Amino acid sequence: MNHTNTQEEANRKAKPVVPKVKELIERTKSVILATVDAEGVPNSSYAPFVQVNNTLYILVSFMAKHTKNLADGRKTSVMFIEDESATKQIYARERLTIEVEASQVERDSETWNTVVTQLKETHGKVVDVIAEMQDFILIALQPVKGSYVNGFGSAYFVDENLEILEHRNDVNHQSK
Repeated sequence: MNHTNTQEEANRKAKPVVPKVKELIERTKSVILATVDAEGVPNSSYAPFVQVNNTLYILVSFMAKHTKNLADGRKTSVMFIEDESATKQIYARERLTIEVEASQVERDSETWNTVVTQLKETHGKVVDVIAEMQDFILIALQPVKGSYVNGFGSAYFVDENLEILEHRNDVNHQSK
């Protein structure tokens, strides 16, 4: 059997899997951050998060490079990804990547108090300690658009409400 036939057969067999965007977020305790600095130098990191309504919130320190990038309103992307140990196929890990708009939440505001309480409930008493440190700020990450993949042939566009817009089936994988 030649490689071209094998690839074509795989493309035919690849069927979209029902999207479970919200379930992926619920199973995840931290979000992977991709930011850029003023010179356009990329930086990746992570932060524990909570979701309130459709907004993601992270409590991060200015000692971290990504915090300055976020506070300066630079382009930001976040990613949720299935644990490697739980995946059946490393090339097809379930993942959600979202472009977000970052904004700082005013300390001791109603939003600050609500979110810090939820962070504590989700991530433990350490939140009490770090929330009191003046170098820690609360950042709201508002989704703009994104993509969700949960297997071969199963990729979707996602809107600002983290709802599926459409299946990305317009381009089939090609091999040489």
